[in-house]
Amino acid sequence: MTTINYRSRWGQVDIVAQDGLELVFAEVKTRRGTALGTPEESVTATKAKRLIATAQDYPQENDLEQAPWRIDVVSIHLDNSGKLLEVNHIQIAVGEEG
Repeated sequence: MTTINYRSRWGQVDIVAQDGLELVFAEVKTRRGTALGTPEESVTATKAKRLIATAQDYPQENDLEQAPWRIDVVSIHLDNSGKLLEVNHIQIAVGEEG
């Protein structure tokens, strides 16, 4: 089970997947260079709250009550020309408290 760009009234998440019994909500962030900060830094407190609300909504809307879940961030670092430098998968990047 994988869903791309799940949208709810609370916001959207880039990927919904399953890891064992756990639902994984993954936010994918890409940045060229570091002038605007890292991809990880672009997940602000406001975005984290929206991700949490969306993650809480998904099981209810898809008859998956009581399913454990987590929010991960996939960060993609590019150089200024667009060349891939690094991809990081950060598990449990956003917690319940935001």
